[in-house]
Amino acid sequence: MTSKSNGTVSNSALENTGALEKTATRTAEADVLDLSVVVPAYNEERRLGPTLDALTRYLERAERAGDRWGTWEILVADDGSTDATREIVALRRDPRLRLVSAPARRGKGHALRLGVAASRGRRVLVTDADLAAPAEELERLEAALADGRAAAAIGSRAVPGATLGERQHRVRELVGTAGNALIRATSVRGIRDTQCGFKLFDGDRARAAFAASRVNGWAIDVEVLRHFQRSGWPVAEVPVHWSHRPGSKIRPPDYLRFLVDLARIRLPRPRPADMLAAFLFLAMAVALCSGRFFDPAHRYLTDSLQDQNQWEWFFAVTADNVSHLRNPFFTDLQGFPDGVNLMANTAMLGLSVPLTPVTLLLGPALALSLVMTLGLAATAAAWYRLIVKRLVRQRGAAFAGAALAAFAPPMVSHANAHPNFVVLFMIPPIIDRALRLTTGARVTRDAIALGLLAAYQFFLGEEPLLLAALGMLLFAAAYAAVRPQVARRAVGPVLRGLAIAAAVCLPLVVYPLAWQFSGPQSYTGIDHGDAVGTANSVRALLSFAERSLIAGDAARADALSLNPTEQNAFYGWPLALLALAITVRLWRRPAVKALACTAAGAAVLSLGPRVPLPLTDTTVPGPWALLDGLPLFESVIESRVALVCAPALGMLLALAIGDLARARRLGTQYAGLLAVCLALLPLVPAPLKSEPRTEAPAFFTDGTWKSYVRAGETLVPVPLAEPEDAEALHWQTAAGLGFRMPGGYFNGPYGDGDRTGVYGVPLRWTASLLRDVRYTGVVPVIDARARAEARQDLAYWRAGALVLAPQKNDDRLRETVRKLVGRPGRQVGGVWVWDLHATAHEGR
Repeated sequence: MTSKSNGTVSNSALENTGALEKTATRTAEADVLDLSVVVPAYNEERRLGPTLDALTRYLERAERAGDRWGTWEILVADDGSTDATREIVALRRDPRLRLVSAPARRGKGHALRLGVAASRGRRVLVTDADLAAPAEELERLEAALADGRAAAAIGSRAVPGATLGERQHRVRELVGTAGNALIRATSVRGIRDTQCGFKLFDGDRARAAFAASRVNGWAIDVEVLRHFQRSGWPVAEVPVHWSHRPGSKIRPPDYLRFLVDLARIRLPRPRPADMLAAFLFLAMAVALCSGRFFDPAHRYLTDSLQDQNQWEWFFAVTADNVSHLRNPFFTDLQGFPDGVNLMANTAMLGLSVPLTPVTLLLGPALALSLVMTLGLAATAAAWYRLIVKRLVRQRGAAFAGAALAAFAPPMVSHANAHPNFVVLFMIPPIIDRALRLTTGARVTRDAIALGLLAAYQFFLGEEPLLLAALGMLLFAAAYAAVRPQVARRAVGPVLRGLAIAAAVCLPLVVYPLAWQFSGPQSYTGIDHGDAVGTANSVRALLSFAERSLIAGDAARADALSLNPTEQNAFYGWPLALLALAITVRLWRRPAVKALACTAAGAAVLSLGPRVPLPLTDTTVPGPWALLDGLPLFESVIESRVALVCAPALGMLLALAIGDLARARRLGTQYAGLLAVCLALLPLVPAPLKSEPRTEAPAFFTDGTWKSYVRAGETLVPVPLAEPEDAEALHWQTAAGLGFRMPGGYFNGPYGDGDRTGVYGVPLRWTASLLRDVRYTGVVPVIDARARAEARQDLAYWRAGALVLAPQKNDDRLRETVRKLVGRPGRQVGGVWVWDLHATAHEGR
């Protein structure tokens, strides 16, 4: 409701969006005027009076002359002023002059929203309190609207014909020019000057646009003009005379708030269903990772093998490099003296670098846990947004499809150990930008965005980017076969866009790529061999994953995969049958054909270069043989190509559920949803297995190690850290990365001139000896030659001390080290230590 008293309109009932939207229909309920002038004001006691006088004189002249503005009103939209602004309006006692006031300051946007909502004019003029554009310029704006071809006419200082009186400070002009360029690039196309405070709107459309606005600051002009453009309401930009007036209320922090508001304008208004979907995705991610999420420093994911130690180390060493301004692409904390090429490993610099403060303050375990959990939820939300935008508007259908894309069995398997294959929130935006190129509209802008997105994904994970590109290529080929005419029209824009995207992306990644492939400890590729699981089998694709809540079979899954972190298939036969049924039912849709071919093509490629024929011992060449050994592809575990199936199947599922939602017969809906539930139920995962984490010995956590390691020396764990047992990485992070060590768990060259990639480092004689003792429990014969080899290796490692922590066969390891070193160790801080200095610590 709106109450009137002494020409003042109370806005208490206009504080919420619903009331604003109701007020937007007032022209149907109250006297309609020719013109409403809305003047936003905050502490304008000095400038408001002259402005109101000028406006009143002009409008009264026009009224007496019988011109366009026979009936009019002026609304001062007060933004919680603390000076005499309100009194200036009230003392004039002109019924055509009204005050719309806010109880507290919230910004120009909020004030204008109130003022325009209270307006009654067929035309609405919005002008700033300084009246920098004279009232007479209204005639130009009205002329632009008179022919009915435009819904808004906005004053402009940047189009031919505009004149400037007194100019702003040069710095403000430069900032304004840059701001307008940013606005044109991101929010409003084709308008050179959005911020000139003199705009005339069609009244009903103005009330609708301002009621739909969200921002409260200076960016309200941008938001309203964007609303006009998106609604198809033409906007005319009209040259005006403009003069700067002193007394501006804009302060430096307002520029930052303006940028924040621009971002808000670009982001779509979240619907309740969208917010619910995001919350459910987060809940699903937390439930999946609950075994570690609530106590990451003291819980260990059982099926991560040694990868949790490795990934925590990656986050810790990246934070250490960043905080000490060291090269983020290299470290010698592991694998000493050769070190580790972090670009040639999955250090995930796109997140580990910006999360440096979190890692330093809260620890790498928590940082990794947050990345995995929030990354899963963000990935699901990204797929959801892509599906809603491109395939189906029905939110429930999009939710189901996105959930399958992000929480499919292969993704759950990688959630044990590989955030680079789980945190894929950049892939859907990359797909969306690539699809935009096919339209041929705004190719340059979309290509630049695509290049930037690809560059960032490069620092999140190169192999997922490669697999995404492969999946998009499969989809494009299938879609081109289905709709060749559309494909032919899209070829030119796509090729041009890809060239621009490459020109944007390559300069950002060329140096890291050079370091990765030619820098210290770079390698040419990793031969994964022919172990079970490096390629999928048809049986693996149709079986259920180990973590399936109701159908999991650990023994079968282990027999069909490389390890618990590489169960890259396991979609289950019910989902395969459902996908086949969806494809047949919706075959007429080109998108369905392309998605089905993408999923099938990825599944076939994942079978590897040699595909076994069912029920025989015969193998035949598979399509992967065409890619096997090519640059970039030579290091890919081919079974991972089946990860492409997850989003493709998710999109097919979303299309099917959307089609069911439109079915006329209730029985059809129930039968279809029952089939969907039966196919998805075996895929619902149990939480990832976790166990209490072995605490790092006090020797490392309380700093005792510092007494045994001098500058330039290393601490040598017994045995050395390796891919099968990398607990020493945990000790190193617990010690704040204060010491270096040989050995480790990373990818590097084999050595001795051979640049073939291997996991860990080639074992020197002493490292191999200690490793054998750990696994066999047999103490070998130690002679003078053995001790000489050990001395040589310890000198190569620059060892300051040997450290043996409690483990299997530790008594045999202790005896072996005693014989190699020639004296017994000392038990200190929960470990056995052999000080290798000639005289230090003797007699302690």
